Amino acid sequence: MDRCVVLVDAGYLLGAAASLLAGEPARSRISVDHATLIQGLRERAEAETERPLLRIYWFDGAPDRVPQPEHRRLRVMPRVTVRLGALTRSDGRWAQKGVDAAMHAELTELARNRACSDIVLVTGDGDLLPGLMSAKEHGVAVHLWAVQAADGDYNQSEDLVAEADERRVLDRAWITGAVRAKELPGPCAPTTEPRPEIAAILAAPLPETAAAAAAAAAAESPGTHNGTARTAAGAPGAAPSPAGPDARSAPGPAPAAAPDATAGGGAKGVPTPKDLAGLGRGPGSSAAPHPAPSATLRWSSDKGWVDRGPGSGVGEPPETANLPMLAQLTSAEQRWADREEDITAVSGDPFEVGQVFARRWTERLSDAGHLHQLSTEYPRIPHRIDGELLRYAARFGLLAHKDDQIDEHDRYAIRAGFWREIDVRTAAEHAPAGE
Repeated sequence: MDRCVVLVDAGYLLGAAASLLAGEPARSRISVDHATLIQGLRERAEAETERPLLRIYWFDGAPDRVPQPEHRRLRVMPRVTVRLGALTRSDGRWAQKGVDAAMHAELTELARNRACSDIVLVTGDGDLLPGLMSAKEHGVAVHLWAVQAADGDYNQSEDLVAEADERRVLDRAWITGAVRAKELPGPCAPTTEPRPEIAAILAAPLPETAAAAAAAAAAESPGTHNGTARTAAGAPGAAPSPAGPDARSAPGPAPAAAPDATAGGGAKGVPTPKDLAGLGRGPGSSAAPHPAPSATLRWSSDKGWVDRGPGSGVGEPPETANLPMLAQLTSAEQRWADREEDITAVSGDPFEVGQVFARRWTERLSDAGHLHQLSTEYPRIPHRIDGELLRYAARFGLLAHKDDQIDEHDRYAIRAGFWREIDVRTAAEHAPAGE
């Protein structure tokens, strides 16, 4: 068949691009416009082979082979097929398993079945040499593409280069059409400014640090700090991680040094109930502290830090117990439509996931008062709804990390997206008619 096929080793392509643009092979250091990248691969393959494209195969690794957001975006693009191998962690490093074998099998099968006349390989792995030789024996022309190496390093197997029929290099100018080096990440994932309440929560040290600081202050000056000690001791239990129902398995960050005590009273750096009540919306509120780099978003309430995890003995407060969950608002037909939208239209970006969940929840409410009631609970998402939100996010692979390593930035972004959509809907409800 006079058609071309492109086989992409994503680990090689994006790792080499990261080395070229950011100085290290970590894919987290680059941002990729996948639509532009796929279009560029298609146009270049058709131009160089002078054959129409049959298909682009994208080979990559993922934890437990669960598609990540980028895989979800790619697999619904025209003429793109995603093949996933496992991504395993060993000695502190991630490694792909099964990707080379899958590429080898696809390469030989396409050639054996004469599905195409030309195959473009974007890889540097010498393990594909037997597959390349087999394809040539079946009369297929093999084009090998390399990514321009950083600092003159050679990033392809010499045997693979020697055996290929044609070889081309994707240079820096071509790569930067779809790939950019990221700026060094800040303390928070979303690009939008967090509300001051969230900033205050993020800036608080872990509870064990706060308790130690309060105890030391009480021992030093009992008369002055009695109120402070009572406030710190009154917070029931340790503040859980944002892992929601799975908090027991999520390791928290190392305790940070507590900042100086604020004028609002309370343990060093820990907002008291009075501090929390006065933040953000109330009159006379002051600017919130800048989030600490290692801080995490914790459960909160108007009574301070509250452990709402399993076995905590703390139930849902009566003011939010009547708020319906999304599952209760969703019919069987809507459930099917939601799943269809999740597969074909939702990329899986954490911020977007929170927005989609909030949009569905607000659109299906029969009582508009529930929306206002939820808005007044900011920044604490009621426990049942928050757990449902995180379980929904798990469908997109956002929480499917090996060894229960929970990405706190993803969780922050999910909740930030949720509240952004709630803000938009609340503003629309209160907008005068005709605007």
